[in-house]
Amino acid sequence: MQVRISTRHGSISEATETKIKQKVEKLQRVFDRLMSIDVTVDLEKTDEPNIEVQATAEHKGGFVASDRSGDMFGSLDKCIGKLEQQIKKYKEQIQDHNRAGANTVQE
Repeated sequence: MQVRISTRHGSISEATETKIKQKVEKLQRVFDRLMSIDVTVDLEKTDEPNIEVQATAEHKGGFVASDRSGDMFGSLDKCIGKLEQQIKKYKEQIQDHNRAGANTVQE
């Protein structure tokens, strides 16, 4: 899985990038078919950075979440939670679709 971190209107330290990368890599535990994760940190408002996370999976266009607050890592955690919900919903749809297809073949 490829993780890309980009910033707008400023820069973040290597240590912060490493922490962000470690946090978003945990999404692969939820869904192992993730191909890439793009994290954008917008520092236009330095007191309230905007975090946007986009995840791309096999056979799926993508999952997107964003949040803005005074705590960058708090925003990142909220984004990861939103993505987890989207991924779990997608997994349920896939599993239900596969189960429905298996039931019609047996009849």
